[in-house]
Amino acid sequence: MAKKRVVIALGGNALQKNGEVTAEAQKKVAEKVGEIIAKLSNKYEIVLAHGNGPQVGNILIHEEQAASEKAPAMPLETAVAMSQGQIGYWLAQAIQNAFLKEEKNKKVATVVTQVEVDKNDPAFKNPTKPVGQFYSEKEAKVLSKEKGWAVKEDSGRGWRRVVPSPKPKSIIEKREILDLVKSGTIVIAAGGGGVPVYRTKILRQVKGIDAVIDKDFAAEKLAELIKADLFLSVTAVDFAYLNFGKPEQTALKNLTSKEAEYYSRQGFFKAGSMLPKIQAATEFAKKGKVGIICSLDNLEDALDLKSGTIITR
Repeated sequence: MAKKRVVIALGGNALQKNGEVTAEAQKKVAEKVGEIIAKLSNKYEIVLAHGNGPQVGNILIHEEQAASEKAPAMPLETAVAMSQGQIGYWLAQAIQNAFLKEEKNKKVATVVTQVEVDKNDPAFKNPTKPVGQFYSEKEAKVLSKEKGWAVKEDSGRGWRRVVPSPKPKSIIEKREILDLVKSGTIVIAAGGGGVPVYRTKILRQVKGIDAVIDKDFAAEKLAELIKADLFLSVTAVDFAYLNFGKPEQTALKNLTSKEAEYYSRQGFFKAGSMLPKIQAATEFAKKGKVGIICSLDNLEDALDLKSGTIITR
């Protein structure tokens, strides 16, 4: 019997428990992920995507604070690629070590993934995604003039650089990823939403562009392109909820795509939090597949459609 093909999108904060930011602390959390993925590989073909919010933020801080004429700061799109290598290394090593414990000879590969966006996406005219460190209003406005950054006040915590968050159009390495999956390899791809790139008009060359793509949207696009059976967005809670955090909160267990879209329009899910997860899972469900939102602890049950918020057409 053929294995089901699944794309699992793991949140960037999932590797940072209790605010731990050291490499060793995040590697320890990756070990748990590795053990779970190694176990699930007996039943599924797996592509693992991941967020990178905290990690790429730290990379940008290092780049900005250490920048000099001899060692200029790398641009945002390159920092995204750096975070893919960093997190992909942690996850691949954790999965490989889990296989060694079980004396299994299985393959794991991390693919630094470029995700194509439209250079004319409206997001480029309205940057909204905060990245990097916090500044005072005066510092932020000076940097805005010096570097051409868009800056905004962020929830009373200070001022930050904001960048565009365009929608993904395609995955440049989709064929390579599919070939690896078909060969039995567990693939780590589309990390942090992928490195944002666009194609030039005449030669159709690929060029990087400073932006941040939502990891759930990128992972869902990859799930479509490789013809996955299931798309899962793994987050900190077991379900998506109505009235989350309120006494009347209600866990959502089985939804149609129309119901999910209705709740989204009614404002039940926060932008930048649960909303993109719901939107991505819904988009996948509308293709006649199954989109799921679940926690890492109930991932196995969710894959068996026994837990999590399960969205179907």
